[in-house]
Amino acid sequence: MSHKTKKIGNSQIELTITVTPEAYEPHLHKAAKTLSVKTAIKGFRKGHAPYDIMKKELGEMRILQEAMQSIIQETYVEAVMAEKLEIVGNPEINVEKVAPGNDLEYKAVVALLPEVKLADPKKIKVKAEAVSVEESEVQETLDALRGMHAEEVEKKGGAEGTDIIVIDMNMKVDGVPMEGGQAKDHAVSLGEKHYIPGLTDHLKGMKAGEEKNFTVPFPKDHYQKQFAGKDVEFDVKATVVKERKLPEFTEEFVKKLGQESIETFKKLVTDNMKMEKIKKEEQRQEIAILNAMIEKSTFNELPEVLINAEKQKIFNELKRDLEKHGITVDQYLQDLKKTEKELQEGFAKQAEERAKAALISRQIAKQHALAPTQEEVEAEIEGMKEAYAHNKEAQENLKRQDVHDAIATMVQNRKVIGWLKEQVMGTPKKDTK
Repeated sequence: MSHKTKKIGNSQIELTITVTPEAYEPHLHKAAKTLSVKTAIKGFRKGHAPYDIMKKELGEMRILQEAMQSIIQETYVEAVMAEKLEIVGNPEINVEKVAPGNDLEYKAVVALLPEVKLADPKKIKVKAEAVSVEESEVQETLDALRGMHAEEVEKKGGAEGTDIIVIDMNMKVDGVPMEGGQAKDHAVSLGEKHYIPGLTDHLKGMKAGEEKNFTVPFPKDHYQKQFAGKDVEFDVKATVVKERKLPEFTEEFVKKLGQESIETFKKLVTDNMKMEKIKKEEQRQEIAILNAMIEKSTFNELPEVLINAEKQKIFNELKRDLEKHGITVDQYLQDLKKTEKELQEGFAKQAEERAKAALISRQIAKQHALAPTQEEVEAEIEGMKEAYAHNKEAQENLKRQDVHDAIATMVQNRKVIGWLKEQVMGTPKKDTK
């Protein structure tokens, strides 16, 4: 194997790596073995066909393609170590030449770790905000809990208060039926606030059997971008109106929930709410500290590879979030009238901030010996295994090395944030073991 280096700006180096057939031959034999397990070869049990037979059956190019990943992984690491490069992020790989029996050549664009002059955290000021739980907040939570155990009783009068009204619905824009805007027996709870603003106001007072036509403007930030900011016409027919009868908040009610008394239950709710507020306040402090560190530290030019990697991570997070809501990326892009590339370009500023945060965390961890121990990472993994005990896919993912690396980074970031809080606010570092 041989390699050449070329500086290409933005704290990046291009490695041109050449691998001879003799050097990559062992990888071909391993790849052929892998393929033999997946391929039925006449006269041989799976996994037992010799290399020459596999080459004859599948062709050497197929075997070479299977071996590409392991060839590149091994030779790329060798080149980086030979050059003593301190890299960050994953390389961009482009295969230039590949043919059986010939030299394999590929280029790897490597992002070098940019120099960072860290701000002095002791000069950063972040004020802690007092955390308290008001009686009205506790009461609201208790009312919501009663609502979860409410009995729904059909009524003859008009819908009001926290009633549930069941409607048949047809939505139109400019006289054209909206895609996905038709529904039968759609239940709307008048007490909920997550509907399109103004919708429940039009439904109040309607009785079973009554029909109504009205127009509601969709919010400008609605996730269905083709309808955002437009007036949507509703044709609705109420089929059922139900009154929600909440149970009385009595000793008997709280005992059904496994609590000893109203007093102990209120204390439990109050304590839980306070813990949640404390957690949010800690998160606010951490974000403020990290943002201040980013703002006051100075960075060499950030590698494009690093920014692109962060853009891809943001895109993948968006994709997972959309899928949770039953929306495909293609549908989302169509609504925005953008390509994936155009969408990712909009992530540029956020990607840069995230890249800077990662660089700060890495440098602090290095300077103050905050890298996670193997025991800490294994303890985190074991905790995740317990949390996802019934999720087979998650259990399999936890076996992957890249997932282990991500968990190690997460543990390190947590230790760095603990150290920063101690410097800025005098908050003792939390034990991460």
